[in-house]
Amino acid sequence: MKYKLYLERTSFREAREYIERNSDEIYYVEPGYKIFKDYYIIGVPPIALGAKGKELLFTYVKPCHGTFVMAIDSEEEIQRLRDKEKEKLKALLKKKTSNATAASPASFQKLWKK
Repeated sequence: MKYKLYLERTSFREAREYIERNSDEIYYVEPGYKIFKDYYIIGVPPIALGAKGKELLFTYVKPCHGTFVMAIDSEEEIQRLRDKEKEKLKALLKKKTSNATAASPASFQKLWKK
């Protein structure tokens, strides 16, 4: 895969801040998130992945050399991130609506009667 390096030998925090400042879209993933089917993202949460046009910006950790910010052209991976974000939002909304409809007293007085 052809790639671009934006930052070399940096910290996780500086890499995350760079991605947040230089991306059109930002997605946060947990350590161990798999990109390009075979590669795991490692780092200190929250791990930022950014979309800038067709480029996916992400952190890459090279043992003994530090953290790098790389970019690879991949519209498919960016779309996969968008779809995952939509799933997260749907699950969150579903959870909130189920908690809101739980049986609860209609008033403060009814709460104290129980």
